[in-house]
Amino acid sequence: MTAAAASSADPFELIERLGVVPVIAIDSAADAVPLADALLEGGLPVAEITFRTTAAAEVLSRLRDARPQLSIGAGTLLDRASLDAALASGARFGLAPGFDPELVAAARDAKLPFAPGVMSPSEVNAAQRAGVRVLKFFPAATAGGPAALDAIAAPFAHLRLRFIPTGGVSEQSLADWLRLPAVLAVGGTWIARAEHIRAGRWAEISARARAAREAVERARQAHGARN
Repeated sequence: MTAAAASSADPFELIERLGVVPVIAIDSAADAVPLADALLEGGLPVAEITFRTTAAAEVLSRLRDARPQLSIGAGTLLDRASLDAALASGARFGLAPGFDPELVAAARDAKLPFAPGVMSPSEVNAAQRAGVRVLKFFPAATAGGPAALDAIAAPFAHLRLRFIPTGGVSEQSLADWLRLPAVLAVGGTWIARAEHIRAGRWAEISARARAAREAVERARQAHGARN
């Protein structure tokens, strides 16, 4: 994907095509570009940089400037300060672990594609009433896994809401999530773990990214064969 295409494309459309978005907590901005290169080498031109570390905003800024072909998003947005930092640093999309109507409104005003977190029908209903159409199902495994999301999403199927399950998803369980029509993609925390980034294990991260893409393709082919 070219830099121009990455910057102009709807980030959630890109994430849907890929089927998986790496969810990354990175401690040092010095690792930003090598990380981006590892993901791009593995065929994943997207990354969610979580605001769980103090380096997040600078990481986003460096990626924006040095690797514009990578579609960068900000995760763990908990308040207006983190949202503003994400916007200033070039985030093209945002996610949060929970639903905050004020944060949803602020993201909408800023024209930032934003997926708040939900784990119950009440939260899904509140989010959709606020105009949200892409939601983060979190923590996905603890909240009951694919069966729980399937049941929670069912009453809202006519609204065509889409979900990004994150938290406890693995390469092994990826297919179980992607078979659900409501799932846009999964959040992949296993692809670039903090300890692997700190150790500079870029080849391993590339291999994990490539394996994740291959797992998505196998899951989609299997789902298509069953239908």
